[in-house]
Amino acid sequence: MSSFWKKTVIVVSVLVFAYAAVGYVKGKTSDKSYASLTVYSEVLQYVQDDYVDDPDIHTVTSGALHGLLDSLDPQSAYLSPLEYADYEKKIDDKTRGQVGASLSKRYGYIVVVSVLPDSPAQKAGLLDGDLLESIAGFSTTQMSIGQAQVLLTGDPGQTVKCEVIRRGKPLDVTMTYAKLQPPHLLQEQMQDGIAYLRVAAFDPDTVHQIRDKLQEFQRQGARKLILDLRDSATGSENDGIETAQLFLSSGTIATLRGQTIAMQTFSADPSKVVWKEPMTVLISSGTAGPAEILAAAVGDNHRGDTVGETTFGTASQQKVIPLDDGAALILTIANYFTPSGKSIPKEGVAPTVEVNPQTISDVAQLNQDQLAPPAPGQLPSADDPVVKKAIEILQGGQKAA
Repeated sequence: MSSFWKKTVIVVSVLVFAYAAVGYVKGKTSDKSYASLTVYSEVLQYVQDDYVDDPDIHTVTSGALHGLLDSLDPQSAYLSPLEYADYEKKIDDKTRGQVGASLSKRYGYIVVVSVLPDSPAQKAGLLDGDLLESIAGFSTTQMSIGQAQVLLTGDPGQTVKCEVIRRGKPLDVTMTYAKLQPPHLLQEQMQDGIAYLRVAAFDPDTVHQIRDKLQEFQRQGARKLILDLRDSATGSENDGIETAQLFLSSGTIATLRGQTIAMQTFSADPSKVVWKEPMTVLISSGTAGPAEILAAAVGDNHRGDTVGETTFGTASQQKVIPLDDGAALILTIANYFTPSGKSIPKEGVAPTVEVNPQTISDVAQLNQDQLAPPAPGQLPSADDPVVKKAIEILQGGQKAA
């Protein structure tokens, strides 16, 4: 780049940021925002003048914007014009195949929150907590969740390869894209009138299905319930709120708060209650979104114990904001809070009775299948320590603290 064009880029950048800063300061902010923009302009000038090579300003600016959004929270992201076009094309295309993995970010990488039962991800052996070091050959460092979702979407039958880090060890996982079927509820009436219901994921019909299963349990004579939400991480947060109303006759279910939206409080509705008998809720580090809203509502309102591990923490609301140049922001605009006032994305939902299978004394005698939530079409193992604790609570009449 010539000296003339180098100086032109710097001047234009300074003017653009100065214009934005002045307008922003006049409109609604303090001198701190103006100072930050001034620092950015100063850094850009040093990069232009002193960097070892002639930098690609477009790449530098795109990287800065990616980093800016990435520093906010795992769900927020900047999508370049090309990335946003690809995102719009694939993300809502029902003809495309997917792998069935719920994603977030940790340690700078894309992380697997949970995998859907009988999905390509589950069949390929992908596990909750796996770090995806690369997807389709692209490093996930500084990759947004939206970009990862696009790369894990493709034509049914085609494959995608991921480099995975599991407990510090690298391995390769290859998954075949497929159209996902809504997971079925797994239910059974267990010993001593205890009914078991597993919800692997939420979709628009889930609340209706749960209501029907609860009524069926009552007709069968069940008087206690184990609701298994381990590794349930997909669906609309509203589904979690509506499901909580099936169990709670009073109290707050959740609140939604954000800087630019009016606070919303979601409350119990006595007219919608279906199950009034004792219950426990099973949760894990793979529980997220609507499932953790439901779990927090049950636990915080002393409706029943939540048993297992602290949930992942994702329940929040995002907004897609298209920009003039064809790029877009995916911006978190509000977080869900538990009835006790804790931010779910920041703290997750802690169990009232903690059971971590990885720390129990006889864990060496249990295999991975016995430690995990039940596989598709299977009931939980008789040695499942979380289920055993839930049964103990229900049989002993132990209540939430």
